[in-house]
Amino acid sequence: MKTIFADACYWIAILHEKDPLHAEAMRVSSSLVNCRIVTTEMVLVELMNSLGKYGGNLRVAVAQTIASLEANLNVEVIPQTSLQFRSATKFYAARLDKDWGATDCASFLLMEEKSISEALTADHHFRQAGFTALMEKNN
Repeated sequence: MKTIFADACYWIAILHEKDPLHAEAMRVSSSLVNCRIVTTEMVLVELMNSLGKYGGNLRVAVAQTIASLEANLNVEVIPQTSLQFRSATKFYAARLDKDWGATDCASFLLMEEKSISEALTADHHFRQAGFTALMEKNN
């Protein structure tokens, strides 16, 4: 079974119908067959932070989605740990030529650790780090 990483960009686009990437996220989702999805608590915090400003209905949808992801046997939600945070901080500090955020750095390290090459995202930082961004144009 193929394993794919899911970034906040993907989850935001799936849940927020007015997001410019919503249609692309839905298209990519429909093509996922026999896939295991890996994401992180750090990514889900980004999801909550991003969509929290849109009001109660979307906040409820985000909370319900996170609960369903945690219960889904085809989705693995990696918990945030102090070790992960320290590793991401070192990686972040060592990439002074990049504008990658802490969550991206933690995601890249996890993807390398788990030999995941593809991400459900349109974030070009994933391509810069050597991964395939499945929602990025010209992919």
